[in-house]
Amino acid sequence: MAKKKTGKYTILKWVGGILGVLILLVAGVALYFSAKWKPILTDKVKEAVYNGSHGLYRINFKDISINLVTGSATMDSVSLMPDTAVFNELRQLKLAPVHLFQVKLARLQLSRVAVLRAYFKKEIEMNSIILHKPSINIIHNKVPKRPDTVKDERSLYEQISKILKSIHVKQIKIIDANLDYINGATSKPLNSVKHLSINVSDLLIDSMAQFDTTRFYYTKDIGFELIDYKSLGKDKMYTIKVDTIYGSAINKSITVSGFKMIPMLPDLTFTRKYKYGKDRYDLDFDKIIFSGVDFIKLNNSGDLHAKSLKIGPAKAGIFVNRELPPQPNLDKGRNFPHLALKKLPIQAIIDTIKLKNIDVAYTEYNPISMRRGTIYFENLNGNILNVTNDSTQLIKNNHAVAQLNAMVMKTSRIDIRINFNLTDKNGAFRFNGEVAPMNMKVLNTVGTNMGLVEIESGQMQKTAFDIKANLQGSSGTVRFLYKDLKVKLLKEDDQGNAPKKKGFLSFLANTLLIKNSNPTKDDPPRTANLTFQRTPSASFFNLLWKSVFIGMREIIGLGVVPVKTPEQALEKINDKKLDRKEKREKRREERKDRKEQQEKEKLQEQKKRDAEKAKQEKDRQ
Repeated sequence: MAKKKTGKYTILKWVGGILGVLILLVAGVALYFSAKWKPILTDKVKEAVYNGSHGLYRINFKDISINLVTGSATMDSVSLMPDTAVFNELRQLKLAPVHLFQVKLARLQLSRVAVLRAYFKKEIEMNSIILHKPSINIIHNKVPKRPDTVKDERSLYEQISKILKSIHVKQIKIIDANLDYINGATSKPLNSVKHLSINVSDLLIDSMAQFDTTRFYYTKDIGFELIDYKSLGKDKMYTIKVDTIYGSAINKSITVSGFKMIPMLPDLTFTRKYKYGKDRYDLDFDKIIFSGVDFIKLNNSGDLHAKSLKIGPAKAGIFVNRELPPQPNLDKGRNFPHLALKKLPIQAIIDTIKLKNIDVAYTEYNPISMRRGTIYFENLNGNILNVTNDSTQLIKNNHAVAQLNAMVMKTSRIDIRINFNLTDKNGAFRFNGEVAPMNMKVLNTVGTNMGLVEIESGQMQKTAFDIKANLQGSSGTVRFLYKDLKVKLLKEDDQGNAPKKKGFLSFLANTLLIKNSNPTKDDPPRTANLTFQRTPSASFFNLLWKSVFIGMREIIGLGVVPVKTPEQALEKINDKKLDRKEKREKRREERKDRKEQQEKEKLQEQKKRDAEKAKQEKDRQ
């Protein structure tokens, strides 16, 4: 029995010894070939890049290591740089590319490379290519092109087929890249992106893959992720922040999380930095999601086609300072949504924009009352259909339709439908809708500060409107049903304190002008037929709410108030400022006179006391 065990152990020792020798032999051969191939491979890589780019690019690296056993290779301190002399020669020949690339990376890793297969069968097979923390400069140059240049219509496989039969890489990763887009003429950055990661899944280039419709540019998927993006606006008045941007070609989606546009200064300080009136925006979007994106069209022509764009939850704050004059020769009508769409630098088709849980606060500063008034629209939801500036799509359908609803001033629901004519040069659109019942006293935060009118009582039962509008103004009908309306007219305070009641005028307004109900007893409901002339400084939102407000004002009996031009409004503001200044000067003089009078009286009193004291001293003596 002992002899059998001894024989068994002897065999195991022999097997172990043979395996050990084989492992050492393979390792030795691998080290030998690695050392032998290293300089050859170094020269081949540099030669391939140089010849493949027709002398435009050169690659350099500090070291290259090869492991034939595992089929891995690593290149350290890699740099890929263009030769400017060659580029200038190509420019003269009108053959220069628009973009040049400068790439530096700490390490390039290739794993599971089938070296013998590549050498003997001309088939490249590997598990992964990983680029660690590359720094990539993309330099844009304006270069002339030969008018007779013939575009190479061959597929990528057809272009490499004479050299290689196939290329298969299971994964390509670019980890934590810094990318700068640079103006070649000025060498100044046009845009910068930090912490960008790209993941390419299953790249396959062969005779069959070029016809595989499930692949995106020969890959199963190309995904990207951008983390903690931050930049300063061109005028350095805003900070732009994004938590994450990620996308997937196979899922046809792009998701933006945590987008913020943050003003650098408080509202009045911000607007007073400008010579003319400029709106201030404060934006905070939790999610922005593009779905059904045609990435091939986006890459080939730069056109954006998407099935849907989802926005929300989100918050938007808009601040307008009315003490500043509008910019001369500037019409805010150019920023009407459907006119701004025409100015996009790319052709776009978005089937549906879906808005969900968006809060909007619109604030105006009234320089006459020296106070702010805010209109709140909360939980804004709805869809906008056929958002496009694509000429072909506009032939099929030239209308975008928005169906929206929200809570107004936190108490009442508004439903509104806006039909935009996308091809009308005058920016035509039509809007209609309804506002549900509301206690009108909630409007005092707006009316008191912005319009110097306070609602003491009033119950709105319903407001309905149907209005056509364009750059020139609006016309249509408003139906405003209410009861028990009573108002208080106010006058501004010279020092910015709460406005004061105009008692007698308020009495006259409630008694003679204002109709406290609609309908009144035994009368049918009154309807206003409005006409509103828009000024160039009026925004899209201003046109909407003023059109409805004018109709409501006419129904309650206050009539149509003539719309002031920006110059007239500014003149009134300046008159009020001058009046305040004169009043302040008058009060200052009055205080000075009172103080001098008080000092004079004190001095006289002191003299009187001193004389009395002197007399008493004399009497004692």
